[in-house]
Amino acid sequence: MSNAFVDFQNVWLAYNEELLAQKNYAVEDINLSVNQGEFVAIVGPSGCGKSTFMKLTTGLKMPSQGRILVDGQPVTGPLKISGMAFQAPSLLPWRSTIDNVLLPLEIVEPYRSNFKTNKDAYIERARNLLASVGLKGYEDKYPWELSGGMQQRASICRALIHEPKMLLLDEPFGALDAFTREELWCTLRDLWEAQRFNVILVTHDLRESVFLADTVYVMSKSPGRFLVKKEIDLPRPRDLEITYTPQFTDIVHELRSHIGAIRQTTLQPTP
Repeated sequence: MSNAFVDFQNVWLAYNEELLAQKNYAVEDINLSVNQGEFVAIVGPSGCGKSTFMKLTTGLKMPSQGRILVDGQPVTGPLKISGMAFQAPSLLPWRSTIDNVLLPLEIVEPYRSNFKTNKDAYIERARNLLASVGLKGYEDKYPWELSGGMQQRASICRALIHEPKMLLLDEPFGALDAFTREELWCTLRDLWEAQRFNVILVTHDLRESVFLADTVYVMSKSPGRFLVKKEIDLPRPRDLEITYTPQFTDIVHELRSHIGAIRQTTLQPTP
């Protein structure tokens, strides 16, 4: 029995019965164990199956073959213990920042049933979360009054407001300028250091993956499978200055050499 928080066991996925009959898989032979509190990044070429992997992890897609367990339980449908944030913040334009952040508590049980009773406590939780990412004073602003970076901060707060055990991030900083992107790396780092929830980050940015993650997995071209598992042996907490060091650069270059590599038959840990 595995003690992993996320455990993929020989997982294959074809998106429909016709593709399955043709043995046309989006991802194949995925075996992955993520420890409690671990920060994992998934990198790979466009179309390799990174987002498919996220859908499998959250229960939005069921595997054609294999088994997925999260927090010791088989995944049989959408998970309530996870939060998600995407490249587009997708804040509702008619709701203020704090009301956008509160939205999951209004629609997800068991919070929905208690929302009116506990609303003051939930508002306080949202204010504290927004303050922790530098948005104190912006609670009553609307999305169109916020910069792109501010909107993404609010989106991450919305994903965390119901205190999930796992945060899934699909290219969350890809649309931002380099300076803002690095600011948000530090914001996410601080949130994770304080709470140690599990994080699975899908990204095209190798520097981002090395700066944030404990472990980076490289996916092959479609059909996606994991080619390389790289433990990031850099001290924590990490400051942006580390991104200019030879040790950091060497890891980034090593990972880049694997992108688009010929698929191998087994997962190959790197030293």
